[in-house]
Amino acid sequence: MNLTELNRIATAMVAPGKGILAADESSGTIKKRFDAIGVESTEANRRDYREMLFRSKEAMSQYISGVILFDETIWQDAKDGTPLIKLIEESGAIPGIKVDEGTQALPMCPGELVTVGLDKLAERLKKYHERGARFAKWRAVIDIGSGIPSMTAIGVNAHALARYAALCQAAQIVPIVEPEVLMDGDHGIDRCFEVTQRVLNKTFQELRVQRVALEGMVLKPNMAISGKKCAKEASVEEVAEKTVRLLKICVPAAVPGIAFLSGGQSDEEATAHLNAMHKLGPLPWGLTFSYGRALQAAPQKAWSGKAENVAAGQRAFSHRARMNGLAAKGEWTSSLEKKAA
Repeated sequence: MNLTELNRIATAMVAPGKGILAADESSGTIKKRFDAIGVESTEANRRDYREMLFRSKEAMSQYISGVILFDETIWQDAKDGTPLIKLIEESGAIPGIKVDEGTQALPMCPGELVTVGLDKLAERLKKYHERGARFAKWRAVIDIGSGIPSMTAIGVNAHALARYAALCQAAQIVPIVEPEVLMDGDHGIDRCFEVTQRVLNKTFQELRVQRVALEGMVLKPNMAISGKKCAKEASVEEVAEKTVRLLKICVPAAVPGIAFLSGGQSDEEATAHLNAMHKLGPLPWGLTFSYGRALQAAPQKAWSGKAENVAAGQRAFSHRARMNGLAAKGEWTSSLEKKAA
């Protein structure tokens, strides 16, 4: 393992003013997104849509540090025969790959899930590295509900995340470690804080046990936020303050950076929360975004599967990428959103 090189890549992934585009939707998820805009989810349509994003020169070169790909996409070629992974490299962004194989019900733990995909992961990582992937992603899902999460669910998911991370580093690939505490439910921000603290503490404990080099990874956590069905929504300032406090308690300074998931927040909410965190003074790690829906909802709608809408889709993507790039330096304001609109 060349830790100097892993650290260089991890640091580039969280470079100031840049963040990660999560374009790794599973076939089922992208079908739902395409259904919403009246587009059939065919391999050609999925390729055309992602090619549109990767050819958005302004967004990709100025605000996107890396792109997480789905297995289908990493092997696809653009319409002109250029491998899609090459378009990402040419823009200056780093190609990455989602390697988990989704979730299964966790035995003896009703309502809880475990992420799977460790079998044969070492061989898969070798092929992805040969193809050009320099980082990977594995998502654990922790739900908050009545009597959950159990320490069983937290423990097995943290263990799997750490094993995945160790396999990545052995394959010279930077692991994005993503323990997501879901914002579904009616819990308040304090309950989210408490559960996320337990999840992060257990995750870092397992990473140490598996001898993962913290300098060669990126953390992708949720923010401390109220549940979607909570009667009282926490303010932007409270989300920022509690999230930063939580991370300072749990995340060692050796980690080069933290790239948040948007987790069902609206485009503007995700941007405002990240921006507010940067207003809280210097932090021990880089702090940026790794958004999927919060970067893509607007361009998907603008594109709507029509070739004549590609330029409009790219403009919408560039705008969202720029807004989040500014937020990742604490320079975003809501008036900039209105100006563009």
